[in-house]
Amino acid sequence: MIKVLLRLLIFMCSFSLFAQDYFPSNSGVIANNSNYTAFTNATIHVSPTEIIDNGTLLIKDGKVVSVGKSVNIPKNTTKIDLSGKTIYPSFIDIYTTFGVEKPKRGGNGPQYGASRSGYYWNDHIMPEQDVMASFKYDEKSASELHKLGFGVVNTHMPDGVVRGTGALIALNNNADNSMRVVDGETTQHLSFRKSVTSRQSYPSSIMGSMALLRQMYNDAKWYEAGNIDTKDLSLEALNKNKNLLQIFEAGSRANLMRADKVGDAFNIQYTIVGGGDEYERIDEIKGTNATIILPIDFQLAYDVDDAFLASTLSLSDMRSWNQQPHNPRLLAENDIKFALTTHGLKSNKTFSSNLLKAIEMGLSKQKALEALTTIPASLLGKSDVLGTLKSGSYANFLITDGDIFEKKTKLYENWVQGTANVIADMNTTDIDGDYDFKLAGDDYKLTISKSTSKPTAKLVSGDQTLGAKLNYKDDWINLTFKTADSTKKEFVRIVANASNNNSLNGKAILPNGNELSFYATKNKTEASDKKGDKKKANDNSDEPFMSPITYPNLAYGFTEKPKSETLLFKNATVWTNEKEGVLENTDILIKDGKISKIGKDLSSKNAKIIDATGKHVTAGIIDEHSHIAASSINEGGQNSSAEVTIEDVLDDESIDIYRNLAGGVTSIQILHGSANPIGGRSAIIKLKWGEAADDLIYDNSPKFIKFALGENVKQSRSRTNSRFPQSRMGVEQVFVDYFTRAKAYDQLKKSGKPFRHDAEMETLVEILNGERFISCHSYVQSEINMLMKVAEQFDFRINTFTHILEGYKVADKMKAHGVGGSTFSDWWAYKYEVNDAIPYNAAIMHNAGVTVAINSDDPEMSRRLNQEAAKSVKYGGISEEEAWKFVTLNPAKLLHLDNRVGSLKAGKDADVVLWSDHPLSIYAKAEKTIIEGVTYFDLARDKQMREAIKREKSELTNLMLQDKNKGLKTQPVVKKEEKLMHCDTMDSHQ
Repeated sequence: MIKVLLRLLIFMCSFSLFAQDYFPSNSGVIANNSNYTAFTNATIHVSPTEIIDNGTLLIKDGKVVSVGKSVNIPKNTTKIDLSGKTIYPSFIDIYTTFGVEKPKRGGNGPQYGASRSGYYWNDHIMPEQDVMASFKYDEKSASELHKLGFGVVNTHMPDGVVRGTGALIALNNNADNSMRVVDGETTQHLSFRKSVTSRQSYPSSIMGSMALLRQMYNDAKWYEAGNIDTKDLSLEALNKNKNLLQIFEAGSRANLMRADKVGDAFNIQYTIVGGGDEYERIDEIKGTNATIILPIDFQLAYDVDDAFLASTLSLSDMRSWNQQPHNPRLLAENDIKFALTTHGLKSNKTFSSNLLKAIEMGLSKQKALEALTTIPASLLGKSDVLGTLKSGSYANFLITDGDIFEKKTKLYENWVQGTANVIADMNTTDIDGDYDFKLAGDDYKLTISKSTSKPTAKLVSGDQTLGAKLNYKDDWINLTFKTADSTKKEFVRIVANASNNNSLNGKAILPNGNELSFYATKNKTEASDKKGDKKKANDNSDEPFMSPITYPNLAYGFTEKPKSETLLFKNATVWTNEKEGVLENTDILIKDGKISKIGKDLSSKNAKIIDATGKHVTAGIIDEHSHIAASSINEGGQNSSAEVTIEDVLDDESIDIYRNLAGGVTSIQILHGSANPIGGRSAIIKLKWGEAADDLIYDNSPKFIKFALGENVKQSRSRTNSRFPQSRMGVEQVFVDYFTRAKAYDQLKKSGKPFRHDAEMETLVEILNGERFISCHSYVQSEINMLMKVAEQFDFRINTFTHILEGYKVADKMKAHGVGGSTFSDWWAYKYEVNDAIPYNAAIMHNAGVTVAINSDDPEMSRRLNQEAAKSVKYGGISEEEAWKFVTLNPAKLLHLDNRVGSLKAGKDADVVLWSDHPLSIYAKAEKTIIEGVTYFDLARDKQMREAIKREKSELTNLMLQDKNKGLKTQPVVKKEEKLMHCDTMDSHQ
């Protein structure tokens, strides 16, 4: 009772502390509290690395005065004895939306211009947004965070690509904002997501967001130099905020790498909010040098009781459940700095259990405490006042009955700025546990929980659970429960003393008024002994099981990245695609990633010999038009998106890479879609399964961009039909307008005068200067003629018409212009503008002297391009060798890569396929697909992997069943449909 009165006294005095001293008082005499409070005889974690046993913490005016074993305690001090208790610094959550109302979505339908004047040209750039303008302290949420151990949070407005500034808030329910706001401007926030309050269409993709951020930084530099006469409040705010901590919400490993790429281009080191999957490419994450703000939103096990539904689960989803809790440990082991956050949790109540799970999986308690205290404090530049209990720090601390990272530890109080928030009464005896008692001849089992905060009781007699209500105060319990006879509404009342926490002793009052003695004994289970016995009986290691991480981390990934080998194929039929033609019974030697020799009776001392008798060796297939292995295909927010690049959104975990390797494909051009006349820049990659996204891209890759004509770009099937152009005539004017502007931009740039860097114009200038090549989506002959004329008007040439299904009508003009054709083998009549398509198209263009390739534009067709090439033998009588060049040498020529790939010749890249049969045969299988001497697909390994995948899925299924049997929550299995990308695929980017 004395301690309760002491706390009340401290609380009353705190009101004067939280009144601003220059404010007038009309409620009484102004008085200052000069008293101290000393917490004695406690185990004090001053910081994650400094612990004081039997120490004293002295506080005054919401700050730590002193801490240590021998602290001088002034006379005017309230002492609180914490013998047997532990003190920790309160936690800090650096990434929240505390006190900020979720923004409301604004209107429907697209909007192509900005809705604001005096600000940046894009509504989704809002660095001027100040979170304090919309902040409203949320006492209920603060109380919930107190229970988790948090004393301070950094909050922000979660809306837009650039979201404005955040603020640091102390969770002090007994103060006002004059005390709670530790710092009103701490951070600047960014993301790849648009503002929900604006309907402005651009950006409509992640690559659009990346391009927008790059242009914004260039514009900010231009504005700062005084080159813009008009006022731009957004750019002013951006420049003003650049010295703040820059926090970028990525939400996944892939987006983390993308954010870091944007930052690196402008010498900005973002602190990045991760997605919990960083473990998949830990070396890449470390290479960013970024500090990670780490959510611990671990997946629940799947409910796999239904074997049929369970069979639809992918191995990657199953692995995520198993591997995610290991993520914090792996980051710590690799010296990657991170702070933990409640962000992303559906319920903050799961934070503590997830944190304990991460510790169970090997995260050290010291690292966990650092991630919740000193690291966020350091990031925010507040190490002098937050994160530790050193002299001068805020009196933000937790009082527990032991190790805070143990499941059974109770958090009693969370002090914020010297004010106590009582979570559980530390002076109340903890009577949690299971009790047995007899009453009137019946046996009962009583379970009491949360006795020091909000006591609850569960009462069972026989196989019946009886409704029970428990009150507990001052070591006395009052228990009321319903009798087992459900036909009567009768109750038994129990009053018992609980001062001996091993038993309850008192009386019971039956429904008839009779009183009986009551005595309940606490169960002393031998849980620890049983656990030990169980471990001895089990052969499993004490280490928690973690599925192996592979490259990529899904089915068919490599446990170690494969390396280049010296390989010697013997006695093969070799399709050279050179003047030598097809060579029978020939050897081919691969060394140092290159084709070393082609001939008969070759030998090499250290080579791995592959008997290719009766088999065929060819150059790898090249798909000139693909949309696989990308997270985003279209940026359709405006009629030109030359500033975006597919290289920004490569998906190194796309299973279609592996499937294409199984079809003998080694290189692809991933084209932007056909949402606009001037599309984005291409990515030309090698299908190096298991390599990081940027390592897939060709070294010194030729520069390409996608243009488009026809129904898609004029939005023939759009419901809104509001963006220019709306006609084929308008499409032509888009090209003329943009190239006219690009020409003027180039002249200004070459004049030596100052100019605003424009990424879109820079790309178009590369076309004018012959440094970037156009691959154009096309169907109708009139438009094909139009674009060739526009190109000639501006003195450049179209490189490739892709699709080009009416190419047979204009093959002579294509030859004269110098443009190639990349077409389908036999697609027609799938929409109105392809009604005139014929399967002889490739042969007619080829015979007219046009360089012709067969492409897929489809993730399924790309796996059998060898068969697509064979159709040209049937439709048009093309020779087998020339037909094979349609998917190898000719696409290499169109991509300006024929000096490196596309044929088998000494010195070229060793991108080679071993086929079981004639490569144009429907019976042919790719037995080995090799890129630069590395075997990325092997048919024999594929068979072994199928068995390994089955075993791993079975093991993970058993672990999930164990979780369910333990009573843990599970999630239902929902079959996922793979999203296949095509020319018209739009992002669901919001």
